[in-house]
Amino acid sequence: MSDQDTHMVLERLLRLRDRREPLVAQIAEWVGSGIIEGRLEPGQDLNSVELSRRFDTSRTPVREALMLLEQEGLVEMKARRRPRVAAPSLTDIRDIYQVRRQLLAMLAGLLVRRATDAELTELRSRVEKMRELADAGDVDTYFWSHVLLQERMTEIVGNATLKQILDSLALRTLMLRHLSLTRPGRLAYSVDDQERLIQACVERDGELASALIAGATVRALRAVEDQMEQDGTGGGRKGTGARKRGSAVA
Repeated sequence: MSDQDTHMVLERLLRLRDRREPLVAQIAEWVGSGIIEGRLEPGQDLNSVELSRRFDTSRTPVREALMLLEQEGLVEMKARRRPRVAAPSLTDIRDIYQVRRQLLAMLAGLLVRRATDAELTELRSRVEKMRELADAGDVDTYFWSHVLLQERMTEIVGNATLKQILDSLALRTLMLRHLSLTRPGRLAYSVDDQERLIQACVERDGELASALIAGATVRALRAVEDQMEQDGTGGGRKGTGARKRGSAVA
């Protein structure tokens, strides 16, 4: 997974092509990817002065970029307080995963019915590369490869409404999906799930495919819950509490 691929995913989900100011898009992408990959932690302050220095600009583009991320649920902006990385509650996270599980089960069922043999071969090839990444312990590259895999599945299915709903949840879930993959052993479990899913699709077993992807989603939620319990946070990664007042660019 190249930086260009990451850029393309965030550009589409954040609708950055619609932005007339390239610098706003650049800042939003940098902060957004930092939040998703855990370099910026839930509850961490986002210092607009330091961000403006980093990007050699005034605070106006920084604020516009943070407002864009606020609309997508990645940043919290409250009166008389610094913007900060959003820290969803455990209840919010469970609600998101409950909806996501149902949507992905529908996606898998449609994939079985609509994917051609050639398209399934393409998906299998993607998963084979993900196996190599999992074996190498490359969390970030595996994660973005998984994101692209599911995006390709939605393209193959061709249900515009389903894709729109999944996209509306995407940015709120990416941080959580990345977090779940940081748990010991999760990469191996995840790629096993993908291999079983593709095999069920090849066998044209829609019921099994839906059950497999729903089960994988539940396991991902449990990994997030376990990590949050270990960290002792309401919605974050290790060290969130200690860095809550830290700088976004420290």
